[in-house]
Amino acid sequence: MLKPRVQTFNDGVVTIYAVRNAAPPGKAPVQGLVEKAMLRYRERTVGLTRYFTAKQDNVRVDAVLRVPFHPAVCAQDVAVPADGRQYEIKLVQRPENILPPVMDLTLTRLESPYEIRDA
Repeated sequence: MLKPRVQTFNDGVVTIYAVRNAAPPGKAPVQGLVEKAMLRYRERTVGLTRYFTAKQDNVRVDAVLRVPFHPAVCAQDVAVPADGRQYEIKLVQRPENILPPVMDLTLTRLESPYEIRDA
């Protein structure tokens, strides 16, 4: 059996948001962001295999972040790392044999950022 690798998260803090209707009751729906979690992260290299596989599916991969496992984080959430840009989470993967349990978030930068609302 493989000995688990220990992962560090020294590259910054990413805030994860859910996309929700942020309009006041009775008004037309407006999509906005509501905070779900703040997690430390480690930047990962976007490898050639991941890059070209995504390109075949007409998906652009701008970044991959490794974060501690959090059950509320899912694809279609929005991540805002230390650079302040908004990215859609396209894929959440859970690598094995790493302590603490982690997730790799595959990110695509949003061309039209959402307004961030308070919960």
